[in-house]
Amino acid sequence: MLAQEAPPGLARKVAHRESLTQAERNQYAYRQTVRLQELDNRGSAQGEYREVRDIIFSPEHERTEQAIGAPKITLKHLMLTEEDFRDIRDVQPFILTDDVMFIYESKFRGDEVVDGQDCWVLQVHPRQILDKQRLFDGMLWVKKDDYSVVRSEGQAVPQIRTATSENLFPRFTTIRHLVNGFWFPTMTDADDTLYFKHAAQRERLTIHYSDYKRFGADSSISFEKP
Repeated sequence: MLAQEAPPGLARKVAHRESLTQAERNQYAYRQTVRLQELDNRGSAQGEYREVRDIIFSPEHERTEQAIGAPKITLKHLMLTEEDFRDIRDVQPFILTDDVMFIYESKFRGDEVVDGQDCWVLQVHPRQILDKQRLFDGMLWVKKDDYSVVRSEGQAVPQIRTATSENLFPRFTTIRHLVNGFWFPTMTDADDTLYFKHAAQRERLTIHYSDYKRFGADSSISFEKP
């Protein structure tokens, strides 16, 4: 990344574009496939959680999730918590809209070419985390020509540790692709080791967001050339 001055109003312009992206994405149904694997020291899978859901938004933008079959669960050491499912819903496909921008502070980190796109790099960090909040802490890669986010890397926060339990969360990368003029999340990938007090556990998490279909349309997602 090259050190240089931040473009004027970068965070505000990103949030405005992200709001348009969110509004557009709320006009689509899509399929969400989640796979969490426990890995041993050699990288071999020991246990797995896998589920498929169809995500639908009502005309009032209310989200409905419909499970496709029963989840496959063979996990031996990990378990998915309420916070994990909230992260899958809101944090891993993080979109920095106008209405959440006040929650975060941002810092310009230069520019970089990523996935073939000339991008500004913006770091975002929660100003504070209130009780029960789940927030994003990481980096956004923003296309210079229209302020669309094309990639994010970070972590869902906070990590939760109490005297009797630990609930830890991996670092992840989310990739977006162009769908009818907007950049939608299409894949989240995490391969991280969680350091619990009693033992370390490596996990691999993948989330695919596929089959985007606009309401009333028969066509599914088609990736456009930027």
